[in-house]
Amino acid sequence: MTPHVLYEDNHLLVVEKPENMPVQADASGDADLLAVLKAYVKEKYHKPGDVYLGLVHRLDRPVGGVMVFARTSKAADRLTAQFKDRRAHKRYAAIVDGNAHADGECVDWLYKDEKTNTTRVVPEGTDGAKKAILRYRTLARENGTSLLDVELLTGRPHQIRVQLSSRGLPIVGDMRYNPNAKPGTQIRLHAYMLTVQHPTLSEPMAFYSLPTWCEYPAALRLLPAHEVCSGVYLDDGLLVVDKNAGVEVEDALIGELSALIDPLFPVHRLDANTEGLVAFARTEAMRDALEAAFSRHETEKIYHAIVVGRPKDGTYVHYAVKDADAATMRLCRENDPGALRMELAVRVVETRRELSLCEIRLFTGRTHQIRVQLAAIGCPVLGDDKYGDRDANKRYRKRRQALLAKRLTVLGKTFESTKELNLNDFTEEKR
Repeated sequence: MTPHVLYEDNHLLVVEKPENMPVQADASGDADLLAVLKAYVKEKYHKPGDVYLGLVHRLDRPVGGVMVFARTSKAADRLTAQFKDRRAHKRYAAIVDGNAHADGECVDWLYKDEKTNTTRVVPEGTDGAKKAILRYRTLARENGTSLLDVELLTGRPHQIRVQLSSRGLPIVGDMRYNPNAKPGTQIRLHAYMLTVQHPTLSEPMAFYSLPTWCEYPAALRLLPAHEVCSGVYLDDGLLVVDKNAGVEVEDALIGELSALIDPLFPVHRLDANTEGLVAFARTEAMRDALEAAFSRHETEKIYHAIVVGRPKDGTYVHYAVKDADAATMRLCRENDPGALRMELAVRVVETRRELSLCEIRLFTGRTHQIRVQLAAIGCPVLGDDKYGDRDANKRYRKRRQALLAKRLTVLGKTFESTKELNLNDFTEEKR
């Protein structure tokens, strides 16, 4: 077979490992990736005798994705050190049974039974057990499953499969650790990203391999943009993404997305520090349709916010003018020159101490509208340093506004962010 090579030079060979192929020869006698790659190097470079290729990390047989091999012993030593010291970073896409939380961290002690080639979670201190750590972020949910972006912080046998299964989130198609897996179903686990430092140039290098699964096409297509967003919906005319906090729409977000999907037309905005749903058009006709829908307020926009205080449920109307020099909105009277009408509805979902989680329905779309109006009624968004309570922001160590564009309905389609705001995440700093 011809390997799918992602990158190669005199020191590295980066490839996409096929699903269900062993990395090294095993008792099955099936073709293994290491032998295939040695044969590839030998033929391409006319190497006499045995070809050296260093195996510095592994993937389970059923799992596909990015792998790096060393072409020299020096490169092998340096890459092995990177994996050992956690300077090499691995991310996986996984589809699991169950509705996963927005994000999580798994810390366990794992023991591998060499006789059965299985791994299990055991109490800390168990002889032969090793600590295992991973973090995950939920990218999408549908039909009782969740798509996770998993960051592996340690490399233990079957680690992701065992840790997720132990939390009631077994990987779809995992015949070993998912009791409900159907025979013949391909495991939904894929090593989609690997970041290493080049062993001689000391430059960071990132490599991607996207799974070809039929589920969650938008989220899987946008995996390389994981630092700025996750994909929610994708068709020939429309793209909806779930933007991360701290990302400028016009700068980093459009830049990352345009490298994956082109052309792309922005039709509405979110503040950099507001996270959640943003829609883009992929054609000029869709751009015109979306802009008309937003202009005529034929959309439904629902936000979640953590605020200081407890607002009264109800609809609020204010007027404001935009101060371009200060990049702020200033409250004014209805008949003042340049006055813009702002209307929203607030519903308190939960209150704890002095903080409230609110659901906000936006009827007009003005710059900084939610932040301005909530501050005007005495319940500013936590973390808002421009319009909010700076003392409260310091007490709760919150530097970005706790504001999430949670749900968007446009052109008859409704989309929802998997991100969540949780009052349990905010505790006052002890003095």
